[in-house]
Amino acid sequence: MNTHRIAAQFYNRPQLLMPSTACAISAFLLSRLGRGRGAAEPNDGGESRQYFAPTVHTDGSLEGHGPRASRFYGQWPVDEEGGGRRPAPYRRTEEGVAIITAVGEFVNRGAWIGAPSGLVSYEGFKFQVRKAAADPKVSSIILDIESPGGEAIGAFEAAAMVRDAAKQKNVVAVVNGMAASAAFAIASGARRIVTMPTGISGSIGVVLMHLDIAKALENEGLKPTLIFAGEHKIDGNPFEALPSDVRAELQREVSSFYDQFLETVALGRASLSEQRARATQARVYKGQDAVEAGLADAVGTFEDVLDELSAAPSGRSSLSKRRLSMTDQTTGALEASFPGIPQADHERAVTAAREAGMTEGRKAGAADASTRIAGILDHAAAQGREALARHLAFKTELPVEAAVATLEASPKAEAAKPSLQQKMAGEQKPDLGAPPATGADRVTGPEAFERGRQIALRAKGKAA
Repeated sequence: MNTHRIAAQFYNRPQLLMPSTACAISAFLLSRLGRGRGAAEPNDGGESRQYFAPTVHTDGSLEGHGPRASRFYGQWPVDEEGGGRRPAPYRRTEEGVAIITAVGEFVNRGAWIGAPSGLVSYEGFKFQVRKAAADPKVSSIILDIESPGGEAIGAFEAAAMVRDAAKQKNVVAVVNGMAASAAFAIASGARRIVTMPTGISGSIGVVLMHLDIAKALENEGLKPTLIFAGEHKIDGNPFEALPSDVRAELQREVSSFYDQFLETVALGRASLSEQRARATQARVYKGQDAVEAGLADAVGTFEDVLDELSAAPSGRSSLSKRRLSMTDQTTGALEASFPGIPQADHERAVTAAREAGMTEGRKAGAADASTRIAGILDHAAAQGREALARHLAFKTELPVEAAVATLEASPKAEAAKPSLQQKMAGEQKPDLGAPPATGADRVTGPEAFERGRQIALRAKGKAA
């Protein structure tokens, strides 16, 4: 296993992951990279093994072990573009429902790594979605998701691919266990999100982990020396504590990904504005709580959704009969949930609930903004850096911690020097007597000289 490559993809890079998953990955990497083990023990961090060889068909074609959907439903259709020699990268039922399963953590590249490795790539997932959307025999697509998230890089492009597919086919994301962080970003592009009763949704946030191994190296008698060119070439290296200016820069990167995450969710879900998504503060929601928070449209199971989409051509929907919260994200039309209740009443109820949720989200966002501004301006680090503090508070969206780190890493402004006018204001002005006469009172010649001499004598007497 190329553990060192996994570590390079994990540390000091923004991740859209559940915090518990990030900690588990870090603990595993530390154990594989030799931390906490004796120096004499072997370390196979650079070894690579192939556990699952591709299947060789009778016609000589190869079938890799890619992401697999539920083997209980549908068949692997033949990819006609491939000359009929390879299966399509998704299962398809007789009713035209394509099933795309994503199980495990997402990484940007990796093609057909899948459940056996615990990972699924955005690269392979996007290919599956694109192929299913272009299949004329596919009428709808189920995204069968069980994932705590993954890399930030590539997540939003995958979500955009889902949104594009949803413009062509009826795409429904099923939280078949968990759709958190990056997985939720992807699910947000579907027309609807259905969560199983115990499904976990949300974690709309970004995490970045820096590892300081200086003490561990010191205990082992090792002291690294970094020789580099370029001021920022070794920013975030694991051999020293994180400097405040580097921390602030990494925080800005995380905040940028966070803003893009909020924008992605809002683009895909009419019920979840950027403000309302921000107000979740990266919390996770289970089942019905996710529906009430606007993160899902209905509580149901994979089988419920499959039955509904399979019955769609006949105009019947078993799931919509039982789930009041099932809506169509594209048209906004509410499917009738209980017989005898007019469609218009349902639509008015949903519109009122959505507007109430948006109002609540705006209030929560305003309160958070006020708290953030006060936290920056009133912090001790703002003293002597008032202009920068105002800029960070009102012109950026940096969290308080990142803004404070930026302030602490910046020099204080020098005390303003008094102007010449202020200095002169404090000086005692000499008494030069009456002002010179003008017009008819103006004197010249000896009289003027005598008057000037008298003024000078008076001034000299006062000085003495």
